[in-house]
Amino acid sequence: MNPKVFVIHASEDKAEFVIPFATRLRSEGVDAWVDEWEMTPGDRIIDKIFNEGIRNAKAFIIVLSKHSTTKPWVREELDASFVKRISDGSKIIPVLIDDCDVPECLKSTLWQRIQNVNSYDLEFAKISNAIFETHDKPALGETPKYLTSAIHLMPSLTRIDSIVLKMACDLALASGNARVTPNVIIKGLKEQGITDDDIVESIEILDRRGYVKATQMMNLKYWDFTVTTYGFEQYAMAYIKDYESIIRSVALEIVNNEDFVNGSIAEAVHQPIMLVNHIIQLFAEKGFFVSVAKSLSGTWKILGIASEMKRWIRSI
Repeated sequence: MNPKVFVIHASEDKAEFVIPFATRLRSEGVDAWVDEWEMTPGDRIIDKIFNEGIRNAKAFIIVLSKHSTTKPWVREELDASFVKRISDGSKIIPVLIDDCDVPECLKSTLWQRIQNVNSYDLEFAKISNAIFETHDKPALGETPKYLTSAIHLMPSLTRIDSIVLKMACDLALASGNARVTPNVIIKGLKEQGITDDDIVESIEILDRRGYVKATQMMNLKYWDFTVTTYGFEQYAMAYIKDYESIIRSVALEIVNNEDFVNGSIAEAVHQPIMLVNHIIQLFAEKGFFVSVAKSLSGTWKILGIASEMKRWIRSI
């Protein structure tokens, strides 16, 4: 249904602006009501509007000018009670066509000023948009995936930082190497809507807060980093199912086979070598071993179990 709009104005503005304006509205599908087209001699515009029962108008366009603002119907009838009556179910759109004073009762309403009554395409488009309740604004894009993806927020980290850390730890767990080349995870991060600047900033934050140890190199956008014991521990607690049970399994395997190397332990407990290496590192930092050696290739060899570990085993 075409929206009905009433154009209220002074007769002095009719020829120069109102009739061409209302005609243009009608050509755009707006059922513009102008007294010249609807009223007969002797009708009173305000009474006509209400006595004909047309309160369901989509909008009332009130053309304001130095002519109309001096009219009695503006000074006396366009008061607060009238504005309330027509605004209960309709939109009021004041249109200023010259440098006139806006009536007090309309000052709280956003108006449209027309600078040149002979050329106002932009202003007309805004009025039309108001009538049809459309907006000239960019289309709403999709929410970046990183804002909606399931992620555990790590202590002191943002969502983006937590995603970067998770992807790095996922890669480390799969490859068996805590050292990460960011280029390997860049594609996945960008697919989530994370920018280059966000990635570089996150690596720096993760480094400063102890989750990774970054090796920054000159003239490189990204730099390699190694997931720290602390960083992988936060990841493991958040994402590895039955993590505590796996720790106990590794501990029991070590106690029962003191000369095992990490590869043998990983095979025995059916867990990734990266996870087993991490747990052995935790045990070593707790002083659970009398002697332990780690080669440059990352191989751990446990040579003796400390009393601390044996007591801990009995407590779990």
